[in-house]
Amino acid sequence: MTALVTGASGFVGSAVARALLDRGETVRTFVRPSSDRRNLENLNVDIRVGDLRDRASLDRAMQGCDTVFHVAADYRLWVPEPSEMFLANVDGTRNVMEAAGNAGVRRIVYTSSVATLGLPEGGEPANEETPVNEGDIISPYKQSKYAAEALVKRMVAEQGLPAVIVHPSTPIGPRDVKPTPTGKIVVEAARGRMPAFVDTGLNVVHVDDVAQGHLLAMERGAIGGHYILGAENLTLAEILGTVAEIVHRPAPKWRLPHDVVMPIAFLAELWARLTGREPFVTRDGVRLARKHMFFSSDHAIRSLGYQPRPAKVAIADAVSWFNQHGYLN
Repeated sequence: MTALVTGASGFVGSAVARALLDRGETVRTFVRPSSDRRNLENLNVDIRVGDLRDRASLDRAMQGCDTVFHVAADYRLWVPEPSEMFLANVDGTRNVMEAAGNAGVRRIVYTSSVATLGLPEGGEPANEETPVNEGDIISPYKQSKYAAEALVKRMVAEQGLPAVIVHPSTPIGPRDVKPTPTGKIVVEAARGRMPAFVDTGLNVVHVDDVAQGHLLAMERGAIGGHYILGAENLTLAEILGTVAEIVHRPAPKWRLPHDVVMPIAFLAELWARLTGREPFVTRDGVRLARKHMFFSSDHAIRSLGYQPRPAKVAIADAVSWFNQHGYLN
């Protein structure tokens, strides 16, 4: 089998590529000319260079592929120009799906996000069927991923696109070179630079388990089906406490009210516009943090045979990798 992985130089994409290689599959990667390729070093992959907005480059990369894992996405909590994110996440997804359809690919795994799913008012874990309150789709990232997923659904229903949709929750683990927003939290906590926290919660999962979930979705997922790839629901205080335990530091004890953090986020975004540097906290992030983003992976466990490890394993592997590669200095 020849599998194309978009975004293979990234955190989740590189984990998918490695999982495919471990199974003896032929892996072709699709990366931008400017992509950081450290995650592809020493991997036996066929690197194709292009852009999600360049349909011709996608058509060339798809030729001869049996499966496509569309993992690439613009994942940032803040962007100075949201239209750039929509071009990558929505228009780029359309180009990938059309190119895959024209190439006769037999199965596509589309990496969506739990950001497109609803959250119950009572705080219990959401699942694939939890109704979405579109008022909660507030950030450019969530809006663009929601629109991209809707596009894939329409193409499945109207054109018979052979796509399966997966929803990773909050991946943590090795090879987070950028790092991701969650990876930054782990780094700052490990360095003792997060003395306080807000009352929120996340579903934490090992990035390599997310990769295995992608392969299971390719093999066993129903076309048009949805599968949450998560593991364990933890409050932010519990996540920071786990990091503190691993690095032998005191756990943070100060809980900040959301209303106190909001003006800080406003000033951080203002400073970001002046400097061009990403803010350490955003207003959309504070709004999202008002809810515990807890999810259930029971459907993937039952239907796919998905078996995620405890969140502490993911956090420990992330801390170890960050330490080995100098992020904690």
